[in-house]
Amino acid sequence: MNRAPDGRPARSGPPAPKNVPARPRASRTPAVALKAGLTAGLASGLTAALLALASPALAEGGPAVRLPVLPAEPAAGSVCTGRSATTATDTPWEHLSLELPRAARISEGAGVTVGVVDTGVSTEAPALAGRVQAIGPAGDDCVGHGTFVAGLIAAAPAGGTAFHGVAPRARIVAARGTTERGAPTPASVAAGIRGAVDAGARVVTVAAALTDRSSALDAAVAYAARHDVLLVAAAVPDAPRTTTVRTPPPPPRDYWPAAAPGVLGVLDVDVRGGRPDGARLPAHADLAAPGDAVVGIGPRGAGHFVGSGASLAAGYAAGAAALVRSAHPDLSAAETARRLTSTAYPDDVPRLDVYAAVASVAGDTGAAGGGLGAHAGAVRLPDRSHGERATRTAVLVSAAGAGVVLLAGWAALAVPRGRARGWRPARR
Repeated sequence: MNRAPDGRPARSGPPAPKNVPARPRASRTPAVALKAGLTAGLASGLTAALLALASPALAEGGPAVRLPVLPAEPAAGSVCTGRSATTATDTPWEHLSLELPRAARISEGAGVTVGVVDTGVSTEAPALAGRVQAIGPAGDDCVGHGTFVAGLIAAAPAGGTAFHGVAPRARIVAARGTTERGAPTPASVAAGIRGAVDAGARVVTVAAALTDRSSALDAAVAYAARHDVLLVAAAVPDAPRTTTVRTPPPPPRDYWPAAAPGVLGVLDVDVRGGRPDGARLPAHADLAAPGDAVVGIGPRGAGHFVGSGASLAAGYAAGAAALVRSAHPDLSAAETARRLTSTAYPDDVPRLDVYAAVASVAGDTGAAGGGLGAHAGAVRLPDRSHGERATRTAVLVSAAGAGVVLLAGWAALAVPRGRARGWRPARR
């Protein structure tokens, strides 16, 4: 896929009209031909400028249908998340951003089990049928969040929709790391990590981003490292769905277990590589992945929901890790993490590139990221102005191109006429 200078997928211009016969050049006089050339050149420049102005809006078009929003945590006394009656039929923006179609030619995650430490993963979800191993009551997902994350990782493609997981042939181990209604604690997350490791997971994603560090959580992280299991965790808590008062975000800080050494901490970004105003920031993060208005499955039925948050970005990174560990089974957990960060797009926080992570030749991974023994420097908020500057540059370049076309056209008219008059002023 072609990419813009800032690393995002480049949009091509509109397709050429079909079944329109070309007008023979011989039927045009020089003046008509020149006028047509000027018009075409000017139109080309203006079209490029308009496309550059419109591209951010086009890129943020999102799903073609309106999908229900997946609740992060059901309100007290509310019923569990049910079915979505709506199906997303268009390819989600995050699939294009991550280059999933190209990555699927190399790996689909076969032979790798991914642990999901979350609200549970529903064994009734059709897109995960026959590939979910639940620990204890984790096969029942009242909230639906864990099922959504598991779908980002391993949902199988279905007819009538372009959505599927990053690693559709991977298996899922569901380990509940929260209460039935979605509230996590350090002890429940630690138990979920250990359970997923014991069940054979080679990659484990943790949705929770806890403010308190605990010895139990540290021990669970160390336990995963000893078993060569890659832990992927949300670098910040998901933002609340509704806020009554607009308050400034808290200062950047560490959240656990993402901040622990050896854990791949993942931050969520939108289609432009930025984050919403007022979003929380971690003190450190290793990777950024799509996490704004992303499409996923629900705990029941074949319909789709839309969700946002770093926990979903961590799901995408875990799916990418499953592809890497399937395609390159000799890589250790630490080497897999290093591969994900070193092949990512350079940015304030390196942005996940699934295809590059899977396709890169061993030893040929750049230095965009590094190891996870010690996290990199403090995070800076990715700025939306990158896209705006690129848009302004494209407009200026297009306008300059149109000016050059006009100047060339004027010269093509004026020079022959001037020569014919011997460069004397024209008569009235």
